[in-house]
Amino acid sequence: MSTLSPGLRPASVRPAPPEPRVPVPPEPRAGWFRRVADRLTSADRGVLWLYLLTRISLWTTAHFARRMFPARPGTREAAPVLAPFQQWDANHYLHIARDGYFPAGAGPWTIGWDNREAFFPGYPLLLRAVHTVVPDWTAAGLLISFVAGAVAVLALARIARAYLPEDAAGRRTAALFLLSPCAVFLAVGYTEALFLAFALPAWIAAMRHRWALAAGLTALATTVRVSGLFLAAAIALAFVLSARTRRDWRAAGWLLLPALPPAAYSWYLHTHTGDWMAWKHAQERGWCRTFHAPWEAWANTWHGAFDRTQSTGYAFMFQAELAAMLVGLALVAVLLRRRRWPEAVYVALSLWALGTSYWYTSIPRATLLWWPLWIGLAALSLRHARFSTAYLCVAAPVTTIVALTFLTGRWAG
Repeated sequence: MSTLSPGLRPASVRPAPPEPRVPVPPEPRAGWFRRVADRLTSADRGVLWLYLLTRISLWTTAHFARRMFPARPGTREAAPVLAPFQQWDANHYLHIARDGYFPAGAGPWTIGWDNREAFFPGYPLLLRAVHTVVPDWTAAGLLISFVAGAVAVLALARIARAYLPEDAAGRRTAALFLLSPCAVFLAVGYTEALFLAFALPAWIAAMRHRWALAAGLTALATTVRVSGLFLAAAIALAFVLSARTRRDWRAAGWLLLPALPPAAYSWYLHTHTGDWMAWKHAQERGWCRTFHAPWEAWANTWHGAFDRTQSTGYAFMFQAELAAMLVGLALVAVLLRRRRWPEAVYVALSLWALGTSYWYTSIPRATLLWWPLWIGLAALSLRHARFSTAYLCVAAPVTTIVALTFLTGRWAG
């Protein structure tokens, strides 16, 4: 038999007819949930499992609180299931989402006005949008906090893993954060969870020098809380410290983006009230946030905490404010010592804003927003096992008491 060169075929041999082609249906595209799940590492899943367990624990606490600690002693019927979650500021957000900022021509000129313009519009707008799908207002707020809290704790764990070399850094940071004294505010209709869901991914983007994304996420954070401007300052400093070439400096314009939402909100309030700083003046009227020197604010808070001018519950609240201020000052000192300049700026601006009112208000809640605090505590616990045990023994009862106090309507937070 002769050897045929490649590509040649004897004339007497006919090629076999081609086999019929059977169409292969395209593989279905994975849903968005599946795509997100595929991007989660085993460490991420462990953090989210811890998050879910702590949510179940808090919901269980709320269930028993409405039965064991009713608003009126001697009542024979428990409050509605979601009633414990709709307290204090959650009602302000509900009223804004449902009725707007100036319903039926009411405003600061109205007797008994609730000063709702003190609250930024990001959360109420989202609450109104979610309410179109979830009919119950309280349930809609809880859903926002639940999803936002999951994003926040996942981002916090990833930041911790970038800062600390230990494998357990992310999970340990998440555990200390979720068991912190004011953790209840991450699960109710408040803004802390939503703010962190924007702020922490913004910080991750800044760590990766993705300045446009960082600025966009920070702008979303400023729609939720004025603290977004403190984050914007920290990210701007991080940009200045890292920019080396002319190409790097071309991204500087993005750093102005976070200022647009507060400016737009001020313009909106001005069109209704004639006051460019209406949100600040509402805080002054409703929450004594008139400017005072830091030492005056400390003295006034100390007076409320220890001079028996307040009920025992509010005296304890002022004592907690003082303790949180000391924690914040110590945190800034540590950050400065370690030359973490952007993080120090972020926490210091927060302390300045909260520490220059007539007296301290909401500083314990603000600790939830200081992510360097929880990473630092995680670092201590990983180096010293006894610290972790001591923290949990102290934090667990305090966290439970604070949660019960809020869920029963006995503390403004």
